[in-house]
Amino acid sequence: MTNSTANNDPVRMELLAPAGGMKQLEAALRFGADAVYGGMRRYSLRASADNFSEEELRRALSWTHERGARFYLTLNLLPFDEDLSGMAEAAKAAFEMGADGALVADPGAFAVIRREVPGLPLHVSTQANVMNLAAARLWAELGARRIVLARELSLDRIRRIREGLPPEVELEAFVHGAMCMSYSGRCILSDHLTGRGANRGACAQPCRWNYRVVEEKRPGEIIDVTQDERGTSIFSSYDLNMIAHLPAFARAGVRSLKIEGRMKTPIYVASVTGCYRKALDLLETRGEDAYQEALPELTAELEKVSHRPYNTGFYFGRPEPEGGAGPVRQTMEYTADVEGAADGWLTLTVKNRFFPGDDVEVLMPGGFRPLRVREIRDAETGEPLPSAAVAGRRVRVPCDFSAEPGDFVRGVNRNHQ
Repeated sequence: MTNSTANNDPVRMELLAPAGGMKQLEAALRFGADAVYGGMRRYSLRASADNFSEEELRRALSWTHERGARFYLTLNLLPFDEDLSGMAEAAKAAFEMGADGALVADPGAFAVIRREVPGLPLHVSTQANVMNLAAARLWAELGARRIVLARELSLDRIRRIREGLPPEVELEAFVHGAMCMSYSGRCILSDHLTGRGANRGACAQPCRWNYRVVEEKRPGEIIDVTQDERGTSIFSSYDLNMIAHLPAFARAGVRSLKIEGRMKTPIYVASVTGCYRKALDLLETRGEDAYQEALPELTAELEKVSHRPYNTGFYFGRPEPEGGAGPVRQTMEYTADVEGAADGWLTLTVKNRFFPGDDVEVLMPGGFRPLRVREIRDAETGEPLPSAAVAGRRVRVPCDFSAEPGDFVRGVNRNHQ
């Protein structure tokens, strides 16, 4: 699918996936991402993700470029004065290794990095809350190559911003994943309750905790506002899901479609990236009719991953439905990593328990294959096992089709209702 910049030149939309660590990076690229974004151990807004050491970043960049993709470094922490020189040093090191760009939220950090590393393309992070054309033009004048728009914008507003910008300035927008209860993540709830600052990369996500209400004049009387017996996440927003609306992003002039999730598992990254890759490929090669026909299958696939109830965010106006999104749901769970296949057997590393007789799926680029687990054997001894119950254990299961390292096994979520 292509879109148009202000001069009406067609541009292919980029699929941008999260890389919280090497395993997620490999999953994103193997399942079809055009580009990935990830952070170093400092200055990233996901301090709890695995992130990359300097040596890991070097390997990640090499691996990414060998596959014809791009790597954008996240330097979007909101810095104090003492952070700025280190951020510039990190940006310079990444640029010298071959980073394709860096995401920056703070104007001071932007100015320092642009001065110290003039060749590094800078992207304005969504944390900068770009909500209007005047702000977008200001960042463009400062030298921004790309602007990651605030999540509170409608597609109509995005289109108007696109029309008012120079064609060389690109727009990026989120299409999938968790949303924040606050303006593009500018939240102090975590800092207030736990001392962990969200804008310093350490959000504890207390908006997603379960709460009950106590009325001021009825101390000790807990008022249930629950959707189940465990309480409800009354502050928690819905997860964004725009798989059914990708042509609208092209018409609005969005260059890059971003999947949220640097804290997510490799199988989450693989599944979601694979869905959006298939959708974009259908749009580009076979048109909107083929894309529409595939939507039920793609929608079902996105129900299999861990998520809160989906909506379309602010893209079509006020989010619907409103209120707290409630508990996490998923129809399938992460069962195992595929290590290899030989002589009619798969070798797996166990993630979650499964049993002989279970019906599972092997997730691979392009889709999945169903598999009935006829038996389970220890990978080292060959001993038959009554279950695969220990995370990290290597086991073998019979399989009549080929699978490869980097594929995943998932089973029915027994807790799903």
